Amino acid sequence: MKRRIINILIGLLFYLNASAQSNMIKPQNTIPVFENDTKATIIAKAAHVVPTKNQFAALKNEFIAFIHFGPNTFTQMEWGNGKEDPKIFDLKELHTDQWCQAIKAAGMKMVIMTVKHHDGFVLWQSRYTNHGIMSTDFENGKGDILKKLSASCKKYGLKLGVYLSPADLFQIESPTGLYGNLSKITKRSIPRQISGKPFTNKTRFEFEVDDYNEYFLNQLFELLTEYGQIDEVWFDGAHPKTKGGQKYNYAAWKQLIHTLAPKAVIFGREDIRWCGNEAGATRSTEWNIIPYPENPNTATNFPDLTQESLGSRDDLYKGKYLHYQQAETNTSIREGWFYRDDEKQKVRSSDDVFDIYERAVGGNSTFLLNIPPNRAGKFSAEDVKVLTEVGKRIRETYDKNLFANAKGNKQVLDNNPNTYVLLNKAEKRIEITTRNPITINRIVLQEAIASHGERVEEHVLEAWLSNKWQKVASATNIGYKRILRFPEVRASKFRLKVLSSRASPAIATIKAHYYREKPPQLQLDRDINGLLTISPKVHVFGWKPHGQNAAENLSRGTEIYYTTDGTEPSISSKKYTGPVLINNNKIKAIAISHQDKGSVASETFGLIKKNWKLLNVSSEASTNNASMAFDANKETYWLSLIEDKKQIAIDLGMEKHLNAFVYTPPKEKIDGMMERGIIQVSNDGKNWETIENFEFGNLINDPTPRLHYFKKQVSARYIQIKATTIAANKKTLAIAELDFWEK
Repeated sequence: MKRRIINILIGLLFYLNASAQSNMIKPQNTIPVFENDTKATIIAKAAHVVPTKNQFAALKNEFIAFIHFGPNTFTQMEWGNGKEDPKIFDLKELHTDQWCQAIKAAGMKMVIMTVKHHDGFVLWQSRYTNHGIMSTDFENGKGDILKKLSASCKKYGLKLGVYLSPADLFQIESPTGLYGNLSKITKRSIPRQISGKPFTNKTRFEFEVDDYNEYFLNQLFELLTEYGQIDEVWFDGAHPKTKGGQKYNYAAWKQLIHTLAPKAVIFGREDIRWCGNEAGATRSTEWNIIPYPENPNTATNFPDLTQESLGSRDDLYKGKYLHYQQAETNTSIREGWFYRDDEKQKVRSSDDVFDIYERAVGGNSTFLLNIPPNRAGKFSAEDVKVLTEVGKRIRETYDKNLFANAKGNKQVLDNNPNTYVLLNKAEKRIEITTRNPITINRIVLQEAIASHGERVEEHVLEAWLSNKWQKVASATNIGYKRILRFPEVRASKFRLKVLSSRASPAIATIKAHYYREKPPQLQLDRDINGLLTISPKVHVFGWKPHGQNAAENLSRGTEIYYTTDGTEPSISSKKYTGPVLINNNKIKAIAISHQDKGSVASETFGLIKKNWKLLNVSSEASTNNASMAFDANKETYWLSLIEDKKQIAIDLGMEKHLNAFVYTPPKEKIDGMMERGIIQVSNDGKNWETIENFEFGNLINDPTPRLHYFKKQVSARYIQIKATTIAANKKTLAIAELDFWEK
């Protein structure tokens, strides 16, 4: 008994000491951790790390647009090589009003334009290079895409950001290029004056930099002074090629940006971080309080922040600084960042985009969606259709707050992020009552992070059902915003309970919403015998669509229709009743419920693999054998051993007339992504003829199936794939599936 009393007293003293420490800590964007800080002190400090005014404004943007446009649009490549003739950018018309109209319809608040990608081609009238829009036939070399976009953004009330790639292949490959030219670091005046092209802005800088950093700073000066207010500057960390040990003088870049664009946040440095993938994946717990090994406000090198756990208690204990740095979840509406075509390039469905919106924005991050213009200077019709539908769903779901007239703490019901309820008692709960029962399946929660930081570590939503409190949904942290999704529930009393927190949490917003159920998104699967199965999509991130098992919808009036010729399915198409044998077809399917249509699912299947045999393989891991590369199961994969040769040869069973092949990498984050290779064919399985080379980009960040079309039809029974380059210079090769398309 005495021991129990002593333990209670010790716990009480610990709590009082932690509370006293917490009350003495001033909210800041960055807080240092000292060697003698206890774990309790570190957690108390973490509870007082807050976003800057610019970061908070960026968080409130929530859903923003990315635009990739350039020579790659016309070469149909993901990464250019810097050697392209500028005239390849054969743009005839530009429709930035159409871009912004579609972006506005989707509910986005900002546009970030890739004004210079890794190829070094610039989309504005820069004084410091001729490798860009000025050397094309567009508007007789006088065109300026950023200028047109800036005007359209103002017209539609959108903010503007710029993506300026630090990597520059033109400056690397050009004989007179500035990147890595080993120039001396000397005092330079920014901007460098060009005769006949004066600047209206008279701000001047003096920096000690080399030639490339001077070039980069001069271009930043142009972008930040001649195109209106810039709200985000986006620095990509990719380095397709380096030269001469080139270093970036980020301290100079930062000073120039903060001076010329005081409201801008900087992506890729201390303001905003990458989410760690380009596929739309989100963490179930996304903390924006990040431990740093050095002061991020003075750092020039920034750590890799892509691991699964970033801000847990155990993570925080390892840091020397605690810093607020929000995540941006970035992905593309199309397969790849640049437009390729409207027939073969896959486009995300509105179901998929809306789901990412709810997971990203509702998971304490910003959703950055890329929409690449086509070669006519427009967003393609299918992209616009998806954007319009997503915006409609967002408005229909989240514009109406079903707690608008509810009773409870007014600070959480007034939809004001600056008012809050401080839960400083032992039981941390908030109860809300509505006049009449309401039906909901979404709850939006927000903490007062601008003043109190991120504190909630675990919470649960309950509803009063059958005369008792019952759990409806639960999650970990809240932060800027958490969207809870769950099967619909009807009640008039709801309760938020905070089960654990880092200090007394400040809850700013609780809103209730209802998402009108849609027919399920579908997935198309075919087994090794050619049997096609169409079923409700099982979400790769573990969420059951609309908070329930979507298969249940099929027993409640939902029917599936499909086509095998690539046409759009409708109620007049073939009705799906069970697995069906198909070979080498483009399948489209749709779920329809009471005339309400779901998203169209589309998949092109290659040859049936039933009679395929392994001819030979360079090597195979004991648990990942070579036959797994063509077993019609994307969950398994062949993994080679570490050796120079990485190749596989397959007997297709009989001669086939092929026009393309598909490489599917493993879904797991493993080494072995096939970046480059060669295709060989044989009539006897012994003598091989090389047909052509292939190349796939950006596999590590976006491990999705990649398609390579042959330049001409290939007739062969035996086909061999040889990998010549593995992404990131890794030593093994991994293939989840190889598929071949027959004309």
